[in-house]
Amino acid sequence: MKFPVSPRSAQTIAVLAVTQLTGWGTTFEVLGVMGRVVAPDLGLANEVIFAGLTIMMVVSALAGPATGRLLARHGAAKVLAAGAATFALGLALLSVAHGLLIYLAAWVIIGIGGALGLSAPAYTAVVEREGQDAKRVIAILMLFTGLSITIFWPLLSVLNDLVGWRLTFAVCAALQLFVCVPLYLFALPRPIETKAASDTGHIPPVALTASERNTAFLLVAAATTISSFVTFGLSPSLLELLRQSGASPEFALQLAAARGVTGISARFVDMLLGRRGNPLITAAAGAGLMVASFTLLVAAAGSTSMLVAFILLYGFGSGVLAVARALLPLALFSPSEYGLQAARLSLPQNLANAVAPVIFTAILDRLGADILLVLCALLASLSLVIVLRLMALVRRANRRTS
Repeated sequence: MKFPVSPRSAQTIAVLAVTQLTGWGTTFEVLGVMGRVVAPDLGLANEVIFAGLTIMMVVSALAGPATGRLLARHGAAKVLAAGAATFALGLALLSVAHGLLIYLAAWVIIGIGGALGLSAPAYTAVVEREGQDAKRVIAILMLFTGLSITIFWPLLSVLNDLVGWRLTFAVCAALQLFVCVPLYLFALPRPIETKAASDTGHIPPVALTASERNTAFLLVAAATTISSFVTFGLSPSLLELLRQSGASPEFALQLAAARGVTGISARFVDMLLGRRGNPLITAAAGAGLMVASFTLLVAAAGSTSMLVAFILLYGFGSGVLAVARALLPLALFSPSEYGLQAARLSLPQNLANAVAPVIFTAILDRLGADILLVLCALLASLSLVIVLRLMALVRRANRRTS
C-alpha cells in the first residue's frame, strides 16, 4: 500500500501539528475561555483583557521582518524553539500577573513568541525539509492547526475548573517549555542538504526580473493582507452578522459551527490536489467564492437557503484562501528564501489582523449588516483583482522564458 506521505514527512507533520496546535491553543485562542475569568480577578475591563490579543498581533507583525532574517541565518527549528521558550516566559508572567502593567507586558512577550513560533516559521520548517514538494505537507499540517479551538477550549475549560486560571497559565507555559522546545530541537527531521548555490533549493519556480519580483511581492502582500483582514475581522462578528441577516440565535450558532467544518473541508480538498494544486488558482477561487457569498447574502438576507449557501461559500472560500496565503510565496520564490519572504508578508497581515475585529464590530454595530457585507464584497473583489494581476505577471514571465 502506498502511503500519502513518506515516514519523514509524516514525522515533520506530527511534530509541527502538536507544537502548532499547542502554540495557537495556549496563546491566541486562550482568552476565548480564560478572558472573562481573568478580568474580575485582575480588576480590569473585558476590553482591556482582550486587548492582549491586539498587542500580540501588533508585536508579532513588527517582529516579522527580523524573524525572516533569523530564519535565513539559523534555520526554522532553532527559531521555533526560541518562540516556544518565549511563549513559556509570557505565559508564566500571565500566571503571576496582579495588575495592568504585568498583564500587558506578558502579551508583548507572547507577541514576540508569536513571530518566532507560529505559522510562517512552521511553514518554513516544512519547506526546509521538503523543498518544492512542501505544498502538500503544508496543506496537511493546516488541517490539524485548524482544530486548535476544538481541542484546546474544552481542555482549558476543564483545567480552569480544576486548578484555577493561574495554574492553567502555568500549565500552558510548561507545555511550551517541556513539550514544544524539545520537539522542535530533537524530533524534527534534518533539513534537506543543499550542495551548491545552483541547487534546486535556490531556483525560483518563476523566472522574474528584479522589478517583477518587487511587484510580485507587493501584489502577494496586498492580496493576502486584504483577505486576512476580511476573515479575521468577520470571525468574532459572524454570529451577530448572521442574526442581523435573519437567522435565529440557534440557527446562527449552527451555521457558524458549519463554517468551521467547511473551512477544514476546503483545506482537505487542497491537500488532495497535492502537487497538482496551484496556489495562484486557489487564491483566485477562494476570493471569488467569498465575493459570491457576500453578494448572495446582501441580495437575499433572511432566506434560510441563502444563509446556508452563504456559510458554505464563505467557509470554503476562506478555507482555501488560508492555504493559499501560506503557499503563495512558494509559488513565486525559491524554497531557500521562503522563510524570509513569508516573515516579511506577516508584517502587513498581522497588523491588519490586529485592527480588523475592532473595525468590523464597529461597522456592524453602528451601520448594520448590509453595509458590512457590501464592504466585505468590495474587499474580496479587490483581492481577486490583485490575484488576477499577479497571475498575468507570472504568465508573462513564463512566456518569456519558454
